[in-house]
Amino acid sequence: MKGGMQDMLRQVQKLQEEMQKTQAGLANRTVTAEAGGGIIKAVASGNKKIVSIEIDKQVINPDEKEFLEDLVVAAVNKALESAEKMSEDEMGKLTKGMIPPGLNIPGFS
Repeated sequence: MKGGMQDMLRQVQKLQEEMQKTQAGLANRTVTAEAGGGIIKAVASGNKKIVSIEIDKQVINPDEKEFLEDLVVAAVNKALESAEKMSEDEMGKLTKGMIPPGLNIPGFS
């Protein structure tokens, strides 16, 4: 039994190391989301931080400020959702087969 416990602890430690590497790699990956047919673009990193926002200069109109703000919010939310999915997919690759079916642990798909 002692050997089995040590093996399991080694596997957990290896998994933790792989998860840290994956999380570091996600920080260098980005996803882009658009709103308003591409007039607003938001770029988010894999660690769910907004990297940039691009606004087509043709839509900058002081009279439509609220509309533009709504599009920015929509693009940012889409980018963050995409970053979350990318993160879950990458972390899920590491834990595939380790988490019993039906056991929903956040961050482990």
